[in-house]
Amino acid sequence: SFIGNYWYTHYFYSVLKAKYTMPAHRLNDVPIAFYFATHFYFSSYHAFSNACLRKIETTFAPSASRRVLFVYTVAFLSYFTAFMETLTISSFPYYDFEDRDMAYVVGSAFYGIYFLVSFPMFYYFDGGVDGGKPIGMWETVVESCGCGMIVMCLLDFVRLWIGTPLTIGK
Repeated sequence: SFIGNYWYTHYFYSVLKAKYTMPAHRLNDVPIAFYFATHFYFSSYHAFSNACLRKIETTFAPSASRRVLFVYTVAFLSYFTAFMETLTISSFPYYDFEDRDMAYVVGSAFYGIYFLVSFPMFYYFDGGVDGGKPIGMWETVVESCGCGMIVMCLLDFVRLWIGTPLTIGK
């Protein structure tokens, strides 16, 4: 949640022309309250995705078909989660988009990049539940930072591809 708020929010500001207009104390131009709020809803998204992914892995025998279903489920959940959050946040009076339709369609795909990386990683962290190797605290921290860097690189590759300059801070 912290990496997303501190760094990735600026991609939404730059690429999607989104902005938070509420009066608030800010850290790196992001309202501080959002650092806390995103933790609980990201936890919910990832717990739900884990339940779906675990259902696939425990219901179907290992095969190429199961792997394809797993990958398609991650892709579907990534876009669906991003779209639904974008749709529901649109009623929040202090969040504004320059082009709301673009935010729903393109912005959801852009935001879905987070989940394409984080849903499988979060599922991996939970591997000890089904008798796999438990993941320790240090491994969780290191791999979370690596996951965060992968997301940041993917966001930046898309930003560069569409030719939008990145502005961080005011």
